[in-house]
Amino acid sequence: MQKFLFSLFLCCTFYAISAQDLSINPSLISQYKNTSDEFLGYDAFGYSYQITNNVFSKVKGKEILEYKNVSLGKITKVDLQNPLKIVLFYEDFNSVVLLDNQLNKMTEINFSQNTTPIVVSAIGMSTQNQLWIYNALNQQIGLFDYLKNEYKTVSIPLTETIQYYQTDFNTFYWIDKKNNGFSCDIFGKITTLGKVADFDKIAIVSPSQYLFSKNRLLYFKGINKSNPEVISEIKILEKTFDNFYYKDQILSIFTTTDISNYKIVTP
Repeated sequence: MQKFLFSLFLCCTFYAISAQDLSINPSLISQYKNTSDEFLGYDAFGYSYQITNNVFSKVKGKEILEYKNVSLGKITKVDLQNPLKIVLFYEDFNSVVLLDNQLNKMTEINFSQNTTPIVVSAIGMSTQNQLWIYNALNQQIGLFDYLKNEYKTVSIPLTETIQYYQTDFNTFYWIDKKNNGFSCDIFGKITTLGKVADFDKIAIVSPSQYLFSKNRLLYFKGINKSNPEVISEIKILEKTFDNFYYKDQILSIFTTTDISNYKIVTP
């Protein structure tokens, strides 16, 4: 009986330790007040970006730069990949504005005036003076050269509606309404990333990793077909939050009143 109880104790201890090992415990490195409507993230130069009353701003200490364009309506999406060429997308007017690092307007593009019909529902910065475009008219991913004003389709038509998308210079990532993940490179090659966990908000870290929130909890998951069920909870201090941002092992948690920055090491 004693051997049985001891074995049971060891077994329970093993599973308890294994469960604990699945959790990620980031270290809080800074926290300050949030006065914006929407906090967007940081760049490598220490500037933060936000939207308040539909005014886009860039802030570092007491330095504040702002850009607003009342004629184009609400800002739908901001791409901060290149802080020297920031992309502001105004979906209601099918338009995009490119800003320099001082938030001066470099280019404004109205896709409704393009010779090739384009209705943009997703956009992001790509390579070689190009923008990623998802054209809702033909349901295809394309690239738009904003210097030459030329558009080319790179993908086949998508069969399912996009519920989330994210881009980097070389890749267009998306998750469809059935929670299937995909990527498309600049040559049009589409790769299936597997089934994605149900989420409220999500951020793709790489083709094999993503962070997501569900029911006010935050998780890390690898897109790994060999072990698809392993999900690690990220133990943050906030009991509720509006959004999160991840870049270069820094996890930022945004609430209505505060911004908390954590150092995080993912598996």
